This record gives sequence, structure tokens and C-alpha cells, in this order.
Amino acid sequence: MWVLVLFDLPTETKKERKIAAGFRKALIQDGFTMFQYSIYIRHCASAENASVHQKRVKSYLPDYGKVCILNITDKQFGDMEIFYGKRPTVTPKIGHQLELF
Repeated sequence: MWVLVLFDLPTETKKERKIAAGFRKALIQDGFTMFQYSIYIRHCASAENASVHQKRVKSYLPDYGKVCILNITDKQFGDMEIFYGKRPTVTPKIGHQLELF
């Protein structure tokens, strides 16, 4: 089983940023790994183990913001397609060669 925690927390004030950082740190201390900036994942050996980690995440939910906890199987996780885009690059201008006769 895989437990995914997806969240969107407010970060407008210094206090909100501190709460969001504390939530991320709590996820990391519980064994979650950042998959994307607001998506953390953790592998669990069984559904029972996954429910233990779900309860832990629920215990330190922030008061504001949106948090989603999703369980998926190893097969579903393995079927995920991941694409990495390439950053466009500027091709350097080729200098003109002077020709002497």
C-alpha cells in the first residue's frame, strides 16, 4: 500500500508559513517522502499499517488549508506514468566567419 498526502496550505503570513513547515516536518518524521512540493508519499506493508499512518497524519492536521489522504495499491502506484519536461534552451547565435580572399 502507498499512502499519499496531498495538501494546499495557506502561506500568506509568517505564522501560516511556520504551520505549513511544521506540517511538512511532521510528515517527514513519520517516514513520508516528498513526491512533489505538496504531495508526500509513504510505502506501507499492509492496509493496517497504512491506517496507522493515516491516523498520525490526522492527529497533526493544521486548522486551515486543504489536506487529502489517499491510499493506493502497489499495482496502482506502479502503473503511474511520470513525465519529466525539458526546459527550453536558447540556442547560441553562430558568429559569422570573415572570409579573406
